[in-house]
Amino acid sequence: MRRRGAVQRKVPCLFVTEVKEEPSAKRERQPFKVLATEAITGKALEADIYNAIPTEKVDGTCCYVTTYKGQPYLWARLDRKPNKQAEKRFKRFLYSLEDCKEFVWNVEEDFKPVPDTWIPAKDIEFCNGNPLPDENGHMPGWVPVEKNSKQYCWHSSVVNYEAEIALVLKHHADPGLLEISPVPLSEILEQTLELIGTNINANPYGLGSKKQPVHLLVPHGAFEIKNPPTLKQTDIVSWFEGCSEGKVEGIVWHCRDGCLIKLHRHHLGLQWPLAETYLNSQPVVISFNRTKYDCDFEPKSLFHHFSNLDGQRFDRLKDIKFDA
Repeated sequence: MRRRGAVQRKVPCLFVTEVKEEPSAKRERQPFKVLATEAITGKALEADIYNAIPTEKVDGTCCYVTTYKGQPYLWARLDRKPNKQAEKRFKRFLYSLEDCKEFVWNVEEDFKPVPDTWIPAKDIEFCNGNPLPDENGHMPGWVPVEKNSKQYCWHSSVVNYEAEIALVLKHHADPGLLEISPVPLSEILEQTLELIGTNINANPYGLGSKKQPVHLLVPHGAFEIKNPPTLKQTDIVSWFEGCSEGKVEGIVWHCRDGCLIKLHRHHLGLQWPLAETYLNSQPVVISFNRTKYDCDFEPKSLFHHFSNLDGQRFDRLKDIKFDA
């Protein structure tokens, strides 16, 4: 699979943003919106955004594949956040007018504890051997997803550590067709992916059901946009609202220097999720030859169910159903 930029920290917006004092459509109980202006940020221009590759922003939860216990493992996103006292101090600082001062964190005392297995995300800054929080006061990081984990059960459902494979949704060799297949974890080592499915972010793609949940991994940058809009805001709005390929959560541009730049529908005041999305309306084929694997998949596992569908094609991604 073609590798593109990895998501190790918060991805900046294409446009300069401003805060509007209206209830957020994206986050409940947030009394303000963050909306895009028409000005492209200096960071995007420095990254040569006009020659970047636009890809679909997939709505899920971020994951990472790296080594743990001597083998490739799936890791779940876990940001280390400040405790209540530190968060109050930080918010007071943000809402004050003391722009000339820099907030000083006590890294050893200001943050909630994390599991011993937690690792900080790549590319974050360090001071005296300690990771430093980002501009939001969070330390992006990862924790390994153990087999049969209760806390990360949906993450766990898409990996099989005995066979060392993951269930991945990607493009098929045939244009206009998606494919679900097992991919060796070694092939996606050091990549970030999006976990999507029934129990993730209110299931915007309509996958599976409560009785039979379906979850899949999507490598970041997997779905290149074939007919992207120009970088003019009015053209982007028209693209989101006027064509089937625009029925996506947003766009992530992968720049030549590895930088990522994004634009979410909510930045433009547009609705998400949608009743029909571009991703869930595409045809998909299941490619899963279980004879390649020495282990037996547990009868209730996604690996067992998908292996029974080997070779089957569905008219739409959201039409996938397992036999009762």
